[in-house]
Amino acid sequence: MITTRTIAAGAAVAVTALALSACSSPGASEESGDVELRVLVNVTPNLTEEWWNELVAPFEEANPDIDVVIQNPGAEGVAAAVPRLLAAGDAPDIVQSQAPSVELAPELVDLSEYEWASEGPLADQYSIDGKYYMAGIGVQLQSLMFYNKQAFADAGITEPPTTLDELDDALAKLKAAGWETPIQTGGDWMSSHVLQAVGLPSIIAEYPDWFQEMSDGELTFSETYGPAVERYADWVAKGYIPKDALGVKYPDAEQNFLAGGSAIYPMGSWFAGTEAKTPDAPEIGVFRAPAEDGIDNPAMGANIASPYFIMKASKHQDAAAKLLEYLTTDEDAVVSQLEVDGNFRDGYEYETTALGQELGAIVADTPASDYTPTGGGYGERKLPNGYSDEINAQTQALIGGTPAADVLSSMDAWFAANAN
Repeated sequence: MITTRTIAAGAAVAVTALALSACSSPGASEESGDVELRVLVNVTPNLTEEWWNELVAPFEEANPDIDVVIQNPGAEGVAAAVPRLLAAGDAPDIVQSQAPSVELAPELVDLSEYEWASEGPLADQYSIDGKYYMAGIGVQLQSLMFYNKQAFADAGITEPPTTLDELDDALAKLKAAGWETPIQTGGDWMSSHVLQAVGLPSIIAEYPDWFQEMSDGELTFSETYGPAVERYADWVAKGYIPKDALGVKYPDAEQNFLAGGSAIYPMGSWFAGTEAKTPDAPEIGVFRAPAEDGIDNPAMGANIASPYFIMKASKHQDAAAKLLEYLTTDEDAVVSQLEVDGNFRDGYEYETTALGQELGAIVADTPASDYTPTGGGYGERKLPNGYSDEINAQTQALIGGTPAADVLSSMDAWFAANAN
């Protein structure tokens, strides 16, 4: 087997614009002899270089003419490395962890002819102009609420809420039972995560094209997000969301919930990985973020787990497609990637905790059509640039006591200034 190696993105060598044009030809073909595939990946404490090398080792063994070189972007990160490497004429063959965008699509290989791409997880949601530029291994759920089972029992809550009205009742019972922090949130990016969990399941169910219609100015924020913002402000007023939450950092919020200091923790499915490593955590369950009463198909916020795309500049596009098929369909490869980061895909199972099994059941019960982006969106479902920062700032204003009407007015003004 050809030995897998690792190189740093910082080793890119600048070439002339003419050379960049030549290697960017969409008709680039395989060179004779052995093929070297450079794969730019996200390296984290979980996704180490050693882990990546082990992941692709079986593929190399089955394809001895292909040498997979893991490329570590270092502190720069994948998103920043890609445009720099493109400009230098040193683009990798494959990029992992970055979703395709309208701006980047001209630099990517159209994978629509491959069923493993066009029929993979969240493929339709990430398509652009009807083309599939990405293949992923599963989903990261976002519209979730983790809860302390003992807290619910103490408050007399026998079943997780399935509507927002039921959630209101549950919060009132938790507060009455002595829980000072019924809902755990914090400052930074966490603030708007709760608001989106409250709003998007209902909004997207009622307005499936909400992202596009907001971007085009066909809808307003106040007419669609108004009920969620008003409910959030009411939670702040009633103490369900502590007013000092803005001073709480993400790691501290997570640890407070794991230590039994709060009852409900709206967070993405990756939290299950942390819970599994916490031996003294209380018994924790999870329910999907509920919608308004009468909505039977609440949307589920989700991101693609471990997206891959092939750069059009690659001279080895066929070999790259072969590697992507392996990474996104081979059972052992997919399960390894799902397990290491706590992601999920219906039909691919791995040993997990009771909480992980509850999350797996949610994935199995969620039709692909119910998934929605969160934040600024992805694929063709995108909001104007800067939305995530703006909604976060306005949510923090809610926590600080700004009236809901003022926040809605500010968001309407922002969209008026930034919509297409």
